[in-house]
Amino acid sequence: MPESSNTIFDGKNFRADDHVRELVQECVGGPELLQRKAKIQTYSDQTSTALKKHVYENYMKFIDTAKEISHLESEMYQLSHILIEQRNLLSTLRESNIVDDVRNVPVDTEEPQMKSLGEETHNHNAITAIRDSLSGYSGIFENKTFIHEGGLIELDANDYRPICRTYLFLLNDTLIVAKVKHDKKLEFLAEYESKKLAVINIRDLDGVRNAINIITPDGSRIFQCISPSAKAEWIEKFEVSMKGHQRHRKGPAPQPPIAVRQKSLVDTVSLSSDATLSPTAEHTPLIFAPDWLSSAPEEIQALIAQRHFEDTLALLQKCEDYLQRDSTFHGAAEMREKMKNLKVSLVNVLLLELSASQSRSLHAALRSARRPLKLLAEMKKSREACGALLGVCTTAIRTAQRQARRNNLGVAEIFFCDLAQVVAEFVGAFGPQAACTASLVVWCHQELQYFASQLIKHYLGKGTDLEVVANCVELVRVPCARLNDVGLDVGYHMEGLLRPTLEGLLAEARERLIGATQRVEDNWQPYNLRSKQALKSTMKEFEVFGINLKPLITGDTFINLTQSTVNFCRQFFVTTLSCATLAKYETLKFDAEILVKELFVAQFNLKADPSTAIDLNFVSRNKQFLLEKVLPAGISLFESTSGRACELLPELKNLTTKTGQPPKPKPRSIYQTEVL
Repeated sequence: MPESSNTIFDGKNFRADDHVRELVQECVGGPELLQRKAKIQTYSDQTSTALKKHVYENYMKFIDTAKEISHLESEMYQLSHILIEQRNLLSTLRESNIVDDVRNVPVDTEEPQMKSLGEETHNHNAITAIRDSLSGYSGIFENKTFIHEGGLIELDANDYRPICRTYLFLLNDTLIVAKVKHDKKLEFLAEYESKKLAVINIRDLDGVRNAINIITPDGSRIFQCISPSAKAEWIEKFEVSMKGHQRHRKGPAPQPPIAVRQKSLVDTVSLSSDATLSPTAEHTPLIFAPDWLSSAPEEIQALIAQRHFEDTLALLQKCEDYLQRDSTFHGAAEMREKMKNLKVSLVNVLLLELSASQSRSLHAALRSARRPLKLLAEMKKSREACGALLGVCTTAIRTAQRQARRNNLGVAEIFFCDLAQVVAEFVGAFGPQAACTASLVVWCHQELQYFASQLIKHYLGKGTDLEVVANCVELVRVPCARLNDVGLDVGYHMEGLLRPTLEGLLAEARERLIGATQRVEDNWQPYNLRSKQALKSTMKEFEVFGINLKPLITGDTFINLTQSTVNFCRQFFVTTLSCATLAKYETLKFDAEILVKELFVAQFNLKADPSTAIDLNFVSRNKQFLLEKVLPAGISLFESTSGRACELLPELKNLTTKTGQPPKPKPRSIYQTEVL
C-alpha cells in the first residue's frame, strides 16, 4: 500500500469512515494497522500543537492591539481636553473685546463693508469645501450661508446603541447629514430644511451622555456629541438657524443685550430660553465660574479614562473645596451635581478595579488592591471597599486551598497563613473602624466554616483511621494558635466546628477497636519472635514507653507473654497517643478517655477456652503485666501528651482485686543462652 499523505485529511471530500475502511482493506494484520494509527496520532498531535501555537500568537496580537487602542483612546481624550482649553481661551478673549453697548460705538461706514466682504469670502470657501468633500449630493449651494459643522455619532432610538459615525453640515436653511466611511470620505445620507426641524436636549443618563434628539420629517434621530461644550454649541447653532427663518419671514428682530446672550450660551437646557427674554431687560452682570472649574468635568473624565486616579481625586477635592467656599456664581448647583456624579463614577471605577484584582496568589491580589483601597479610604468609602477586598481574598484563598489539595500540601498551614496575611493587610488599610472590623469577623467566621467543611469532606470522612484523624487535628491546631499573635483567636470556634465530626469518629473507632479485640482467639502460649533481631527490636519498642521486657524473656527468641498481648500493647499505645492528642480539646477529653478505658477492659476480660489445657499461671501473668506495666505507662502517656489529668483510667487499677493472686508456677528447667 502506498504511504498515505497528510494532505488526505485536509481535503474537502475527506470522510473518516471511508478512509478507515480503505486502511482495513489495504493493511495486512494488526501491526500495520497499529503503525498507521500511530502515524495518524502523530499528525493529530502536530496539528494540535500548531493550532495551540496559532491561538497563542493571535492572543498576543489581540493583547497588543488592545494596548494600542487604550493608548489611542488616552491620546484622544488628551487631544479633546486641549481643544476644549483652546476653545475656552478663545471665548474668553472674544468676550473681553466685546463692548457692553453697541450704541455708544461710532459707526464706521468702511468697516462693515470690509467685514461683510470677509464673511462672504469665508462663506464661499466653506461652501466650496463642502461641495468637494461630500459625495452623492446633488443639491444646490447657491444663496446658502454656512453656520456650523462637526462629527457626531448616531445612536439607536430604542437602546442608545451606536449605529454609525456621521458628519453634519448646518447651513442657514438646510441640515445635511453625511456618513463617515472607512476611508474617511463623506457619503451623503439625508437633507432637511431647518424650518421643519426641532432639537431636543436629552438629559445625561447612565448609558448615554451629551446626546441631542433632532426631530425630522422622517422621524426622530439621536446624535451624541464629543463633549458637553460641543453639545451646547450645536444647540445654539440650531437656534441661530431657526431664528434666521423667523427673521426672514417677519423682518429683523431687536438685538438682545450682551449679558442675556451670554446666559443663553451657558444654560442650554431649554431651547426657547432666548425667545422669552425681553430686549429691554436690565443689564445685570453675571458671575461665572473660573475657567479651570468649567473644564474640570471633562478633565476628570479624561483622568479616569487614563487611570490617573490620584490626580482625579485631588482635582475632585479641589473642586469641592472651591464650591464649598464660593457657590454664588452662575450654574453652581449644576456644577455641584456634576461633581457628585463624577465622584460616584470614580467610586464605581475604583470598586471595579478592586474587584478585578483577583489572582491565583493572595499576596499578589493584596498588593494590587492597595492603591484602590487607599483612595476609597480617603473618599470615606471604607465599608464598600472592605466588602470588595474580602470578596477578592475569598477567591484567592479558596483557589490556594484547591491547589494545595491537588498537590498534597499542608492545607491547614496554608489556610491560616493566608488568614493571618489578610487580617494584617486589613488592619493596616482600615484601622480600628467598627463597621469594617465587624465585616472582618463575619468573613473569618464564613471562611472557617468553609475550611472546616472541606477538611471534613476530604480528610475526616467516615472510616478514617484514628491516628490519621489525630495527626490532621494537630496540624490544624498548631497554625490556628499562631493567629493569636495578630490578635485573632479562632481556636475555640474551630473546635466547635470540628467537635461533632470528631465525636462521631471517636465513637466509630471505639466500636471498631473493641470488636477487633474481642474477636481475637489466643492460644495462651509464649510468643516466639523467630529471631534475636526481632526480639531486640521489640524490646526497644517497649522501652520507649518505659516498659522493660528483659525479665520476661525466656530462651533465645521467646517472650513469656502471648502474641495477642504484645500486639495489643502496641495498638493500645498508638490509640492512647491519638486519643491524648484529641483530648487537648477540653470537649473531647471525656470521649477519648472512654475509648482508652473500654479498649483496655476488653483486652483484660479475654478468657481462655475451658475445653483446652491452658496454664492458668501464664494467663494470670499476662493480665498482671497489663495492670502493672501497660496501664501506668498508658496513663503517663495520656497525661503528658494531652496536658490534662486522667479521671477514668486510674479506676482500672481496681481490677486487681477481682483477679486474685495467681497460683505459684511449677519449677522447670529451661535451656537458655546469652541473648543480649
